[in-house]
Amino acid sequence: MKYEFLWTLHNHMDQAGAAETCKFGDQTTSDVTVRLRNRDGRPEWFHCHSSILMKKSKFFANWISKHPTYPSPESNNCIEVHCPGSELDHYVKLLKLSYLSEESVSDSWDSVKSSLGVLRASIALQCETITKSCIQYLEAVPWDEKEEEEILKVVPTLGPEAMPILARVQPVDTNATKTVFISAIRLATTLENSFPPFTDELKTSAQEQVEYMLLEDEETSLIAVDEEVKYEARSGLGKMFTNFEKGLSLLPSEFDRSPEAAEQRVLQSLSDLEWICSILPKMEMMKDFVSGWACISDHVLAVVQDEKYSSGLWAIKAKLIEVTGKALDAIGYGNVVLPAPSRVQFLKTWLPYIRKLKPLLDSKSADDEAFPYKMDSDLCQNIEGAITSLVLALPSNDQADILMEWMQRTEQLKYPDLSEAFEVWCYRTKSAKRRLVVGFKGIDNPTISF
Repeated sequence: MKYEFLWTLHNHMDQAGAAETCKFGDQTTSDVTVRLRNRDGRPEWFHCHSSILMKKSKFFANWISKHPTYPSPESNNCIEVHCPGSELDHYVKLLKLSYLSEESVSDSWDSVKSSLGVLRASIALQCETITKSCIQYLEAVPWDEKEEEEILKVVPTLGPEAMPILARVQPVDTNATKTVFISAIRLATTLENSFPPFTDELKTSAQEQVEYMLLEDEETSLIAVDEEVKYEARSGLGKMFTNFEKGLSLLPSEFDRSPEAAEQRVLQSLSDLEWICSILPKMEMMKDFVSGWACISDHVLAVVQDEKYSSGLWAIKAKLIEVTGKALDAIGYGNVVLPAPSRVQFLKTWLPYIRKLKPLLDSKSADDEAFPYKMDSDLCQNIEGAITSLVLALPSNDQADILMEWMQRTEQLKYPDLSEAFEVWCYRTKSAKRRLVVGFKGIDNPTISF
């Protein structure tokens, strides 16, 4: 539905004198009648004053200056302005605002939705003062999600003068993005805990924002490989490793005083390391984690497998498998390239631990349904796949050593299941022997060509 503005001029009084006393809708002093009519012909009349309209609207000022001021059915004294039916209230409000001072106009804005509608009308009728005031309001006030969607939809259609409204949603330059990202990483990797839980909440929020920026923002993905950004992440990773090792070193003494607090401290450090593993691949830095984890693996296992903790530290022991799984995945699928001896050493360090702990966790879970640390099926499958891939990428003699040890421990054949790796190894061994035989025959019967 559309409406038409029909403006009919009446020469009732001197315009300069009217400007001092005129009020919107005052028929006794009006020299302009505004008629809105729909396509069905139902009119709504508004009595206005040409002096006001000419002062506040270039659109009407131009029209009035070009047309006679005496109404006549035969004359062309009308302006038709088309607008959607849903915009009627906004155009009426615009007429009312024309009668207010600039300060009063600024105080009249009461909602984003209404102001956006008036802005459309104001730009269409070239009401510069009202347009400026409306833009200032919309640029300054908060928007909810629906309002922001509507603004992003409407404002670009209103021309360049409305674009300041979108300042808050414009892309920032690369340096600003990098600065924000570095600050977020610094906060996400902080070890300061002076004001818990406030500090913890800030840290968690920063970690979530770093993840979002890396996973959802294409521009940030490019910044993530910047050397300054990688330096900050590497520094944070180093602090996390140091904090984790410190917690392990203090564990024996702290465990005697407060087992739960001691375990929670180490567990938090592990959780931080697990989190940073989720962002390092996007920054092409997973090798930093794998190398650091490999360096401390012997110390970690020596502590947690101490007889003192044989019936405890289940949360830490289970979390160690999850974190180690990240490293196994990176190594096994070639995302982190290490020399074969390093890969063999890493696997031989952690494979016995995983073999031993998995059935223990399953047994605890079977005995106590409330036991929360059972390895879920996805984690088991991912680790098993990574180990299989890792084994198959080793030199054949190293494969044979690992598979031989695996088969000798019949009670541990259940997990991880390396039967696929064994089958591939057997096939490769037979193929290698055939190639060797063919090679010897070729030497005994050389082909001579002239």
